[in-house]
Amino acid sequence: MKIDFSRLEMAFTPQRVAVVGDSKRNNFGWLRAQSTFTGKLYSVQVNPETIEGIKALGVENYTSLMDIPEAIDLAIVAVPRTAIPDVLEDCIRKNVAAVHLFAAGFAETNTAEGKELERQLAEQAERANLHVIGPNCFGIFNPEVGLRQSEEQYTGGSGSVGFISQSGNIALSFSLEAHLQGIDLNKSVSFGNGVVLDSPDYLEYFGQDSEIKAIGMYLEGVKDGKRLLKVLKEVAARKPVVILKGGRTEVGRRAIASHTASLAMPDAIWNAVVKQCGAIKVSRMEELADALTALVYLPPVLGDRVAIAGGSGGQSVAMADLFVETGLILPPLTQKSYDEFASFFSLVGGSYVNPVDTGGTVSSKEIRRIMEILERDASIDNLALMINTRWVRRDVKQVKLYMDVLIETRKRSSKPVMAIVHSSVTDDASDTIEVTRTLQENGIPSFPSIERAAFALKKALDYYNRKRSIST
Repeated sequence: MKIDFSRLEMAFTPQRVAVVGDSKRNNFGWLRAQSTFTGKLYSVQVNPETIEGIKALGVENYTSLMDIPEAIDLAIVAVPRTAIPDVLEDCIRKNVAAVHLFAAGFAETNTAEGKELERQLAEQAERANLHVIGPNCFGIFNPEVGLRQSEEQYTGGSGSVGFISQSGNIALSFSLEAHLQGIDLNKSVSFGNGVVLDSPDYLEYFGQDSEIKAIGMYLEGVKDGKRLLKVLKEVAARKPVVILKGGRTEVGRRAIASHTASLAMPDAIWNAVVKQCGAIKVSRMEELADALTALVYLPPVLGDRVAIAGGSGGQSVAMADLFVETGLILPPLTQKSYDEFASFFSLVGGSYVNPVDTGGTVSSKEIRRIMEILERDASIDNLALMINTRWVRRDVKQVKLYMDVLIETRKRSSKPVMAIVHSSVTDDASDTIEVTRTLQENGIPSFPSIERAAFALKKALDYYNRKRSIST
């Protein structure tokens, strides 16, 4: 099937959406999710009792898609699988730009009936060049236009990350968790079985979208490996692509078969493909979010030498160990820097080796000077500062001071600047979220632990190193 990007654009940024078959059984979940949609929302339902509930939501209902007086950009279809062929015929006659099929029960059931229904669906769509998302998926999320996969999701803004997922639950949870970490999505899609449109189609579409600066993917398998390889190589040369692959174990591969019926690729082959294409491989959801955070907010990472300040005692030791174990370097500073530190640094129990142990109690003048020295040091490529959210209870001014110093450093320095926002289980999560948001609004990525900060910086470095090696 020939992919029409103009139809995909209409699907991801629609003006008119029709929800077909929503019902009381799921508390009108799809209609409620689109309550924030900024365009025109229609319902298609024939059950008189159900129609009353739809009217109570304030949504205009029709008993046939063909009766809607306007063109439809996206149809969200929530009917049982056996009713899908008739609905698709109406979508074809209505010339709907794209269709999202929520229903499951196709090839992933590993039954003759499910496989045959999927084959017929593919044949029907491809005959009419109908752009189908799914089946067995949560479809599209675009916060800017209020198009959502669930009522839980945020709206009203737009980030710079695109997310492509075979799993609906992972697409949903990633959008929520990344939002808390300061990463807002521009567009996201859960595509399930990918019977008509598969991962390379969405990757190619996101790759040419100028609003999307980095792409995250959760994949379980691929139907056309050669096409994915070609598209991934082309897109990763222009913008970062971070991929979490499911089915890395035999048990995981068995689970894939019953989830999206995808053909799982052996891990060794997959790793080689990702490396060859210049994409970034991760193994966990938090790694996916952290790598994207670093790639979105940091300028190009050109070296592996890091200077860290803000910790105290054992934290400084932990930072040194964890950054080095990740493959980064915490080098000694230049003698010029040490001489300057010796002229004023007198914190009892503190230290100005790298990491610089500040004990969290230095004055505003001293922390500014510390960061200025580290920034000027010719032995350092990257800067990190730890902020402890427990200071909020003790002295909110101390937190603001460290944030201000980071923001000032970011504005004047060409070196990557990052924050480690440390909190304990007794801290108020809202304090951490507020600090993270403020920093990232000023272009500074924030990470909730030393390990995650080190991992993210190393992944960003790997990406830029690989990009340079491929280009030469």
